[in-house]
Amino acid sequence: MTSFFNPKFSKDFPLILNNDDNYDTIIQVGENEDIKEFRAHSVILRARSPYFEGALSSSWAKKKNDMIIFNKPNIAPNIFDIILRYIYTGKMNRIEKLSDILKLLIASDELLLEELCDYLREYLTKERYNWIHKDLVLVFYTVRKLANCEFLQNYCFETIYFDPELIITSFSFPSLDKDMYYDLLEREDLLIKEIVAWDYLIIWGIEQTSGLRSLNCDRNKWNNEDYEALKETLNEFIPLIRFTNITFDDFNDKVRPYKNIIPNQIYKEIEEFYDKGIIPKIILPPRKIEKFDSKIIKSRLIRRIIEWINIEDFWISNYNLNLIYRGSIDGISNKSFINKCKGQVKILVLIKVNYSNKIFGGYSSIGFNSIEDSLLRIYEDNHRFYHSSNNFIFSLENDEDTQNMKISRVINYDKAIYDQPHNGFNFGYNAFFMTENHCIINNYSCNYENNIRTDTIYSIEEIETFIIAE
Repeated sequence: MTSFFNPKFSKDFPLILNNDDNYDTIIQVGENEDIKEFRAHSVILRARSPYFEGALSSSWAKKKNDMIIFNKPNIAPNIFDIILRYIYTGKMNRIEKLSDILKLLIASDELLLEELCDYLREYLTKERYNWIHKDLVLVFYTVRKLANCEFLQNYCFETIYFDPELIITSFSFPSLDKDMYYDLLEREDLLIKEIVAWDYLIIWGIEQTSGLRSLNCDRNKWNNEDYEALKETLNEFIPLIRFTNITFDDFNDKVRPYKNIIPNQIYKEIEEFYDKGIIPKIILPPRKIEKFDSKIIKSRLIRRIIEWINIEDFWISNYNLNLIYRGSIDGISNKSFINKCKGQVKILVLIKVNYSNKIFGGYSSIGFNSIEDSLLRIYEDNHRFYHSSNNFIFSLENDEDTQNMKISRVINYDKAIYDQPHNGFNFGYNAFFMTENHCIINNYSCNYENNIRTDTIYSIEEIETFIIAE
């Protein structure tokens, strides 16, 4: 049988949408002053959208004079117009504004328009790093309105995470509303120099304070009333600054001049920290550590690992993780690992295994190979071990979930690292070890806690090691 396609067929559907005859559905969208009615055909809506299949049923939608009346106040008229035309034509008009694209994805996700969602996700992922500064601000603002749109939550997080300083220092920054700016400054994952956060907090506060705006931003001309006005504006925001991440010189140059706007107890803790090294009780701890170059785990997980390294170390953000070995670049083998990772250093190893979401890792406070003899312990049959009380191994179920992270600390300190020339590394006599392009965690020797033992031999998909420097 020969198939015949009528090229005019797809062009006829817009005519149906624009024709007021024979419609049986009125959809009211928007709220307040921005409300609009759309006329549509229930049979087309139901066929194209699983959402409307249920929403236009007799148990949900209202009927008046044989006309289906449906309200959708949470979608703006301009966004619904795009969606309705897509439903009828399968095409989407070009959209320039990022804020409209984000709103369209949220609405499409809610209306279960899977193909449109896929297209928008692909487009946003491709264009993530090309938005201008003001659009990055809009991305952050939208994240507060996302409901259950998981893709957008991740998208906004990663966009902000990509370069949050673009948001803080963007030209539209001083006009951010109070709630939006509070949410931004509160974030633990806002990777930005704290003195930059402080500088722009002052700029924002001046812009928000009547009498201190651009016409009177010269602090040398301020009186006590001006300082009190700024203090009142920033009262909720000052406690969000991580003052302990500001250097003493920056504190003297940029923070101390504003002493009068800082709550007394916070300022007292700042001075005690600089003068006596006393760990603050009120001031928030540092934000997450600097971004690190990993293809295996998201940066949000590294703080937990650093906390495991030294749970009493308040200055977590002072750690730097420097990549020294990546299997996909340097080769996955014992020889490659040893060549890149030998030496007595604090070192973190991460392994992503094939055909699984599992990730394994280990931390050695003494490194691997070429470790000084004072830490060497030789046992029967000339087995060589190295002493460490801080080592641990761990597992994750995926690259960003902290809920299923498991840790096994070394319990036999004298057998923390096994010196085995046929392994890239070996924690505790096979507690966790690498042999060529495989890794094994069995802990039969019980030199580590027995929290993550497995009899499976895993093929290594990717392996990375980082030197940890303070």
